[in-house]
Amino acid sequence: MTVTVGVLALQGDVREHVHALTSTGARAVPVRRPSELDAVDALVIPGGESTTIDKLLRAFDLFAPLQERLRAGLPAYGSCAGMILLADRMIGGIEGQQTLGGIDVTVRRNAFGRQVESFETDLSIDGVDGEVHAVFIRAPWVEEVGPGATVLGRVESGPAAGRIVAVRQGPLLVTSFHPEVTGDTRVHQLFVQIVRDSL
Repeated sequence: MTVTVGVLALQGDVREHVHALTSTGARAVPVRRPSELDAVDALVIPGGESTTIDKLLRAFDLFAPLQERLRAGLPAYGSCAGMILLADRMIGGIEGQQTLGGIDVTVRRNAFGRQVESFETDLSIDGVDGEVHAVFIRAPWVEEVGPGATVLGRVESGPAAGRIVAVRQGPLLVTSFHPEVTGDTRVHQLFVQIVRDSL
């Protein structure tokens, strides 16, 4: 079964996510309008700047329709800024910043530090065979996980060892890192399987 996965195309690694999703056998399309959102089985919210994406969602009249679809069970995957937008609670946001919500977690923006403190490491993700090479760029981490959410991965070594960086709740998946930049499509494969299982 071919599933149609939208990639929110307001900011961030849109092309990279489209390429990764296409490599898994999904049909990937950019989403900028409510009518395009209506036509997809699932949505990827890429990395970028969470405050900017929040403002653009509202400017493009997408915030409320997307929030409604998420509440109705739309599968979604958020990487980095996408993790922040899918979190129910956020620490470190600017005044007026909102999240779409959906995953029962508290996320800290820019938790790993500034751009110069970006890093890469290998880690294990439940549901993915073998280690994943994870690229963290001004990334958030998860401070608290509520009873509805399941931790799928943590940083395994270094100063951030133990920090939660991958979580799932029902058809929603989030990671602090950017799998779309590594050429490894296994996280996208996991998400596409979540989408298929939800249909």
